[in-house]
Amino acid sequence: MSEGQPPHSRAGAGGASFAAAVLIACAGGGFLAYRLAHPTRATLHAASPVPAAPAAAPTGPPAAEATPSAAVSAASPAHKIPEVLPDLTLPGLDGTPHRLTDWKGHALLVNFWATWCEPCRREIPLLRSLRRERSADGLEVIGIAIDYSDAAEKYAREARIDYPVLLGEQGGYEAAAAFGMEPVLPFSVFADRTGRVVTLKVGELHPDEAGFILDRVRDVEAGRLSLSAAREQIESGIGRLNVRRAASVRDGAH
Repeated sequence: MSEGQPPHSRAGAGGASFAAAVLIACAGGGFLAYRLAHPTRATLHAASPVPAAPAAAPTGPPAAEATPSAAVSAASPAHKIPEVLPDLTLPGLDGTPHRLTDWKGHALLVNFWATWCEPCRREIPLLRSLRRERSADGLEVIGIAIDYSDAAEKYAREARIDYPVLLGEQGGYEAAAAFGMEPVLPFSVFADRTGRVVTLKVGELHPDEAGFILDRVRDVEAGRLSLSAAREQIESGIGRLNVRRAASVRDGAH
């Protein structure tokens, strides 16, 4: 699997603390869970780094993957996960600038991806399905490609991406930083209709995880759950799903 360089851990201090956890697939995605709510150090399994953005297209594949045991510690107090969606502006596939807040009024799944990132590519059919199946809930999926524009445009056509794609060839790193992230890929941000960030999922998004998180977002919007309660449920629920997935992978290997 080819994922991005490990991010730094962030503290959610300042005002009301951000109680959500960044929930990371511990088996399939090759990540360990780390928390947004606490200013502790966290470890992530490293994989292929995000390529720099030179003027010319890359001539070879991204750097070789690290082994799953190659964990690096990451800590940086400089980055912080926002409580609400940042007011980002990036061009769409047609070159027209779009503000992320243009989709306020929709529950949002904002997915950071790149064409060279294998788990990012695997997520695309799921993202297309979620947009279709959750249309009654007002869900909109936004892809932010941290990639060259021509590569992203070509792959979007080939993969039949039917949700909005914003191009981060120039502004992708800044967009990731606005969410408190280094450009580890993939990662997905879940926000409610008012623009509040409910949780952030680093690593490949799986159907059971997406369904669980989006159900909690819907409960928040309906007033059945407080934001803090939803974040707590997401943290514990995704943890259980990851343990179950790891057990399934282990059993399948025997």
